[in-house]
Amino acid sequence: MTLAPPTTALRVRTRPLQLDGPLLDVLPGGAGELSWVREGDGLVGWGCAARFTGSGRSRFADADTWWRAVVAGSAVTDDVRLPGTGAVAFGSFTFDPGSPGSALVVPRVVVGRRGDRAWVTEIVPPGTEFDDAPLPAPSPVRPGGRLRYSDNEVSATRYRGVVAEAVERMQAGELDKVVLAHDLLAHADTPLDARFLLRGLSTRYPTCWSFAVDGLVGATPELLLRLHGRTLESRVLAGTMWPATTGDDVGGALIASAKDRREHAYAVDSLAASLRPLVAELQVPEAPQVLTLPNVSHLASDVRARLDPQRPVSLLTLLEAVHPTAAVGGTPTPDAMAMIAEIEGMDRGRYAGPVGWVDAEGGGEMGIALRCAELTGHTARLFAGGGIVADSDPDAEVCEAAAKMRAVRDALAG
Repeated sequence: MTLAPPTTALRVRTRPLQLDGPLLDVLPGGAGELSWVREGDGLVGWGCAARFTGSGRSRFADADTWWRAVVAGSAVTDDVRLPGTGAVAFGSFTFDPGSPGSALVVPRVVVGRRGDRAWVTEIVPPGTEFDDAPLPAPSPVRPGGRLRYSDNEVSATRYRGVVAEAVERMQAGELDKVVLAHDLLAHADTPLDARFLLRGLSTRYPTCWSFAVDGLVGATPELLLRLHGRTLESRVLAGTMWPATTGDDVGGALIASAKDRREHAYAVDSLAASLRPLVAELQVPEAPQVLTLPNVSHLASDVRARLDPQRPVSLLTLLEAVHPTAAVGGTPTPDAMAMIAEIEGMDRGRYAGPVGWVDAEGGGEMGIALRCAELTGHTARLFAGGGIVADSDPDAEVCEAAAKMRAVRDALAG
């Protein structure tokens, strides 16, 4: 675990802000873009007032301990008092505990909006004065120019073979479901600007959560956990189709698909089983709905819970209990994770890990890092995959991953 700067004592001030344009338009560029935005509302930030990095199975607990210390040592003035005001940190965690890169970032500046109210939060070291000046003028957003694609750790061809092996082993009764993925590299003529990708994704997928933390940029349709007060919410997605496979009635085909309904049930049951010991009330829909996006449609279930007031838990400790769900790992989860490591063999980094933000009360919002790319200089590493069950078709799974990857490819191209 590392900490920077070495002190956690911070001064925090939130004040109302007149904000006329889109949230993403205030990002200045070149200062570590941070984002969690959906349908125009959410948070963006930049700069770094403090930072946690960690790895291993204790990464969520370590982050929670560090964040509690930061909050306890900070002096906060909050003139707005809405979810997302006061002290906040953006977080992104690795899929596998053995991968490095999990982080919480406390921004220097946060700008937020909820409905018709907007605000700015400044976070500074002790003895530093707050800045009453207007927000800095953003630098021009740079398109990436011409893009060239190449295979990376797991090509589409290799992915098909991995899926075929998984299907064969599931048909032999080894496990019920495994979620497999592959990656792709995009090479640009000029350094990639996270704001360009964010704007493209937000415009095309406004009902998804457009996120950016430490160069991981995406638009996820899946809300892992939202905690405000005692109310806990989650949107579980599993089971996917797109028009090329079904014609116009994608929703009807999804609802009628025994394979997709079974895959979805594994994901919902996994989340419910993880939450049940930690909550006082749990509401799980009897049947999923269809979530339709421009590239694909998913089966979706909105799960709700109420925390026990006698057993306070934070969002970060809840993440430790639920990640990975069957939606991104498989069923049974330990067997699925072992199979992923054995036959996929790819370091997913923070792909399919939790991403979002936390507040001073221990609440916040975390999605699953899907439909995303890791930006490094001129290069973007794209990820996509899907849930595999015993009757999955390897060729169809390759096409499904390509359909999911289209979200980032289209946004990169502009």
